[in-house]
Amino acid sequence: MQSLLLGLCAAFLWGLHDFNVRKIGAKTDAAALYLIVLLVGALLLLPLAILAGGWSTLNSHVMGLSLAAGLGEAVAGYGLYRAFAIGPVRLVAPICGSFPLLSVGFAVARGAEAGPLVWLGAAAVVGGIAIVARGEDDAPTGDTRAAVGWSLLACVSFAATFGLLQWAAERGADLPVSLVARLVACVAMLAWIVQQHIDIKPTYGILPSLALLGFLDVTALTAVTIAAGFARPEFASVASSIFGLVTILLAWRFLGEALKPLQWLGALVVFAGIAVLGLV
Repeated sequence: MQSLLLGLCAAFLWGLHDFNVRKIGAKTDAAALYLIVLLVGALLLLPLAILAGGWSTLNSHVMGLSLAAGLGEAVAGYGLYRAFAIGPVRLVAPICGSFPLLSVGFAVARGAEAGPLVWLGAAAVVGGIAIVARGEDDAPTGDTRAAVGWSLLACVSFAATFGLLQWAAERGADLPVSLVARLVACVAMLAWIVQQHIDIKPTYGILPSLALLGFLDVTALTAVTIAAGFARPEFASVASSIFGLVTILLAWRFLGEALKPLQWLGALVVFAGIAVLGLV
């Protein structure tokens, strides 16, 4: 239950994150936006990780997992930003939100048990997200194949990032592991920006908004990482995947965007899946 609650907390934070991304996502390149978000998150996490201690637990194995998780984090976030920039929500959200099945599979590969109820709950979450997204009326703004490609890359990278972070946190301290991964993601994104000659100056005018996004993102990812200290940490990954639903609900409540009966049905399916996992 603790893992589910942490995942739901992460989903709410990422839902707020994406809700705000909708307002500023078109103002500059996705890589420039995401770099600032990563840097802000790292700065916020730094004093907490130093005070928390536990740095002696970062042996070569834990560091290797943290480094790999950081690369996955960079790829996942950038893939998500790119996918939503060129593809409709109804196409991108179900693919990006399919990582719960991969998360459960990753946990099984590491020795966790996953009976029919676990797979049923995870499948219900993915299916519900797909139903909600199908109700969106967004029209494609770019190459559909590219949108699918970036979505698949984000999906696999999210699952890998969560699994590697939790694996590292099981053997090391939560916050130091999160900080190391965050710094690696910053370096990876900066290297991409330099290699592609991307201008980050357009981000200067929206730094307050990016600071908020950085806070929401790092807090959500840290919540999923902390779940490694509780039973069934993969459930946090599953629950966190409903962030797209949270974004749509926020848009309905605060922006007046219509929520169709089909989308309400999808929301019920998602929460039914969460309830099933809560019974395991």
